[in-house]
Amino acid sequence: MEKRGVKYHRGRLGEALREEIETLVEGELADPRIGLVRVTAVHIADDGRSAQVLVDVDGDDREAERSLEGLLAAKEYIRHELVERLRRRRAPELYFRLDRSEREKARVEELLARAKKRIKSRTARDRKKA
Repeated sequence: MEKRGVKYHRGRLGEALREEIETLVEGELADPRIGLVRVTAVHIADDGRSAQVLVDVDGDDREAERSLEGLLAAKEYIRHELVERLRRRRAPELYFRLDRSEREKARVEELLARAKKRIKSRTARDRKKA
C-alpha cells in the first residue's frame, strides 16, 4: 500500500510538470510542426523516473501526428527546462501520448442529446395520437 504523503507529492509534482510543460509548448517552442497543443495530464510512474504526458491537439489525426513528432524532437529541451524551472536534480523521462478523451466525451454528449430529442418528439407524437 502506497503512503498517502508519497501519493500526494507525486500528484503535486505531476500538476507542476503539467503547468510547466504547457507553458513551454504554448510559448517557447518554435517548432512549426507543433500546432495548438494542450497538456491535459501528466502521470508519473511509481519510481518517479518516467512520466506520461497526455496532450490534446486541435485538428485532424495528421496534425496530431506532426505535433507529436515536434514534441518528441523537443523532449530533451523540455526536460532541461523542467530541471531549471522546478529546481529538481533530474526530470523524469517524458512519453507523449495523444489524449482524445475530450473529443470522445463531446461525441457521447452529442449522441445523448440526439437520443433525448428523439424520445421527446416520440412522446409528443404519442400524446397527440391519444
